[in-house]
Amino acid sequence: MTATTSRTFTRAFSTLGCADLPLEKIFDLAQRHGIPSVELRAMDGTINLTERLENIFLFHKDFAGRIEQTPVRICSLDTSFRLSENTDAERTALLRFVPWAEAAGIPRLRVFDGAGFNENPGLTRALDTLDWWCDLRSARGWRVDLMIETHDSLLRAPLILRFLERAPTGTAILWDSHHTWRLGGETPTDTWRAIGPHVVHIHVKDSVSKRDGHNAYTYIPCGQGEFPMADLLKALSKDAYSGVVSLEWERLWHPGIPPLEESLSSASTHNWW
Repeated sequence: MTATTSRTFTRAFSTLGCADLPLEKIFDLAQRHGIPSVELRAMDGTINLTERLENIFLFHKDFAGRIEQTPVRICSLDTSFRLSENTDAERTALLRFVPWAEAAGIPRLRVFDGAGFNENPGLTRALDTLDWWCDLRSARGWRVDLMIETHDSLLRAPLILRFLERAPTGTAILWDSHHTWRLGGETPTDTWRAIGPHVVHIHVKDSVSKRDGHNAYTYIPCGQGEFPMADLLKALSKDAYSGVVSLEWERLWHPGIPPLEESLSSASTHNWW
């Protein structure tokens, strides 16, 4: 990494890439690769994190104590919650994450955008959900907050900005840079220029233009594909981005791709981040 692309952000990886590992092994993997933070999405073969944590730890403080024993931090707990499509039961399930995050000082819960943001009903439902969350968070004095992933609807900067104009001040974005590039057709630098001030977390991955099942692209280890990471790094460095850049290696959903460890090694070899 050159002086013009000096790193000011925190590197992480999503445990989607190592979903079968227990917490101890996840921390070991991060330390072997010099990664200071992990994004907890799956562990012990399940994405039902709250149920798994409840089975492992008797008290929330025990989870916090275990994290304090390692230099690796957990930067977020990733939920399956969708802003524009949720039920009372799903809201209750989201709230089960809060005491774990509060006890361990985890700053963010990841939620998805959901469908229909380009239509008034979907956007209105998403904004109503955010109001519900903000009111509850304020009333209960929580430190943890949501970050909204650009995943289902928010695939282009104009729509992301339209949403943010109506969302509560300080709404945080998890930018899936591969989605807006591959599916939205935007260059990462253009998207970053538009939404950068709102981004607290960035997903990165690499691919080539070769069909893989229903996808028009194939994931390959970082630095060996077509994603313009060098351009993105320059943009992040120029703006001194200090959030998280996380390798989201989706091996749980795409079991045929190489192991996460191979992609982490390739990222290092190719000075990818």
